[in-house]
Amino acid sequence: MKNTWLIAVIILSIAISGCTAQKTQPQPATANTIDIVDFAFNPDTITVAKGTTVTWTNKDSAQHTVKGTAFTSETLSQGQSYSYTFNEAGTFEYQCGIHPSMRAKVIVN
Repeated sequence: MKNTWLIAVIILSIAISGCTAQKTQPQPATANTIDIVDFAFNPDTITVAKGTTVTWTNKDSAQHTVKGTAFTSETLSQGQSYSYTFNEAGTFEYQCGIHPSMRAKVIVN
């Protein structure tokens, strides 16, 4: 009888531990890169230091552009990238010129 209760408690503990919520921290952009995937810029906000080069890579099957007031890419097909060096501090909002609902920003300190 004791073994049955012990097994039941162990099974219940394992089941409950798989159901607990864990807070995850947003992943920092790797090497100042932004992926274009699922019709979105990921991450949609990135903070970098002045003089940093940011690279956008289109991982979508659709074509996209990166269009801001200070910079504009050519049309990017899947697998293509565009880079821009931010030499001025400020907040730079941009969008996809083909899909204007795709919006994001780069904050330069």
